[in-house]
Amino acid sequence: MPETATPPGIDIRFLDTVEEVHRASEVLAEVWGGDRGGMPPNLLRALAHAGNYAVGLYDEERMVGASVAFFAEPAARSMHSHITGVLPDHQSQGLGRVLKRHQQEWALARGVGHITWTFDPLVARNAHFNLRVLGTRVTEYLVNHYGPMDDGVNRGDETDRIMVSWALAAPPVPTPVDERVVASVEIPHDIETLRRETPVDAAVWRAHVREQLVGHLAEGLVIGGFDDARGYLLVPGR
Repeated sequence: MPETATPPGIDIRFLDTVEEVHRASEVLAEVWGGDRGGMPPNLLRALAHAGNYAVGLYDEERMVGASVAFFAEPAARSMHSHITGVLPDHQSQGLGRVLKRHQQEWALARGVGHITWTFDPLVARNAHFNLRVLGTRVTEYLVNHYGPMDDGVNRGDETDRIMVSWALAAPPVPTPVDERVVASVEIPHDIETLRRETPVDAAVWRAHVREQLVGHLAEGLVIGGFDDARGYLLVPGR
């Protein structure tokens, strides 16, 4: 992962106190449209106390983001990044990358080789960041993975997710060259606006992308990368 300079005044701190845990829960609830059940303080406190990754992102003394990950089974030398969020007024400033770099360094120091997480396949900025910037590898397409969710982001939609694995010490997975690309699956440029303004169109996109990706994967293709114009790039399986 390329070096990312931490902006002035930005700091990452571990959630050591009850007050910090409650503030992190509030921040994540705000990011996800008011849902306070996504990362309740008692669960966050338990995860942090058990030695998992739980941090707050600060701008001076104001917490503006948070990230939580937990360890997988010991033999896997892996952990799962469950939730990471930055408040709207601090988004698009490279802070997600700063958090991921910090998470990478923390994991490597503890003998972790891979970090996994899921993201909504319809969110283009997340696909770009995960596949083009970080160079993660897609491992699964999960249909309606979490079931119904009642937060402001996911309410009324099905929760399809793409699972990725980030090999922390390996070079990023490169975007495949055109000669290897067998098919592509386009996604909307701004699904968040579609959900708010024309939810029927958003539901059509969900069904279309699911049908296309599940079909290609069933044929033995794999998601090899992402292109901002063409969408997901399918290549022959290894």
